[in-house]
Amino acid sequence: MSRKVVLTGFGCVSGLGIGLAETWRRLAAGEGAIRPLLREAPPDHPARRMDCPAAWVDAGACRAALAAEDLRPMGQLDPLSLYALTAGLEAVEAAGLRGHASLERRTAILVGCGSGGNTTIDQAFERLYARELAKVHPQTIPSSMMSAPASHLALLLGCHGPTFVISSACASSAHALGEAMHMIRSGRVDVALVGGSEACLTLGSWVAWNSVGVMAEDTCRPFSQERKGMVLGEGAAMVVLESEDHARARGAKVLGELAGYGSSSDAADMTAPDLHGITAAIRMAHEDAGLAPEEPALISTHGTGTRINDPVEAAALHAVYGPALSGHTVIATKSAHGHLIGATAAMEFVIGMEALARGVAPPVLNHLGPDPECDLPLALRPEPIDHRVLVSNSFAFGGLNAVLVGRIAP
Repeated sequence: MSRKVVLTGFGCVSGLGIGLAETWRRLAAGEGAIRPLLREAPPDHPARRMDCPAAWVDAGACRAALAAEDLRPMGQLDPLSLYALTAGLEAVEAAGLRGHASLERRTAILVGCGSGGNTTIDQAFERLYARELAKVHPQTIPSSMMSAPASHLALLLGCHGPTFVISSACASSAHALGEAMHMIRSGRVDVALVGGSEACLTLGSWVAWNSVGVMAEDTCRPFSQERKGMVLGEGAAMVVLESEDHARARGAKVLGELAGYGSSSDAADMTAPDLHGITAAIRMAHEDAGLAPEEPALISTHGTGTRINDPVEAAALHAVYGPALSGHTVIATKSAHGHLIGATAAMEFVIGMEALARGVAPPVLNHLGPDPECDLPLALRPEPIDHRVLVSNSFAFGGLNAVLVGRIAP
């Protein structure tokens, strides 16, 4: 059995705003969410202040969006779950699935997440190590565990189907979308609520990321000269996938198709990208979708803005598409919403599909001029497009690669 997998609902939360409408409004206007973040550390902490560029979420607005929901059975919510619930509820309601019978048994929930509840973990460790208290909050484990957002979504929606988290660093939510697609294709489920969530803007997480040596002190400048590195963001994006038959039977509006998925492992280095592994994933996604490299597409890049990653991704695109690359349009939305780690692939997929539907490529921000090693047909301003296909790339630490292909109807 191999069923066509369609898209019927989107939801997202990031520094750009709460919900897809506000997210798109700001992207189309060329606005970014990266701004200074200043948070205080505990007294006498070696990193007294966390002062850096970042793109963070208005958690209060998320709570307001969920105000009508009974969240008491979920206990203490880390921002990791708060973001997932906000985006997930938007997607389900956009799809017209709230309360539908298929949610109970024939729906899967897959969430991509690169780390657990960082806020909860930081708070527990601050009590234990800084204040030398003997106990932490009794909800510390259920709130901080990586699987919490998937469980919380199941509680909210009353889903009893397969529910779990996929963790593969920055490719987590791309892997989640691809694997959910295969679950529907094979007939295991009819519907999947799938995407990613991340809430990594805490002192402990920031210090750890800063120690890797890949962070920019100014902003994210993908494929640009004078780029200095990545900028952390946080948030969530969720998608409703359905078999085409299921969506048509209930009269759902079909927004597009998840048509292809390719994944690979570099098996080469824990942090440096590998050209062979990246090109393999892109080619597998094209083969799975039956998509010729010459067909014009919107290419949503991984585009972290680091000195090492961007030239390798650019080389991979030239290797796969050759002279046909000039007929594609390349975007890099981390320049607007930051790097959402495990949630970023789902966010970029949602944005890419919205761009196809609206016929506009959102601009790559903060560009200071072309880098000869990153020669790509970038959209540096809002650019009209008539592409019907999206290729969305995600390449993670550990050499874990995932590429998605989406389509909208002609």
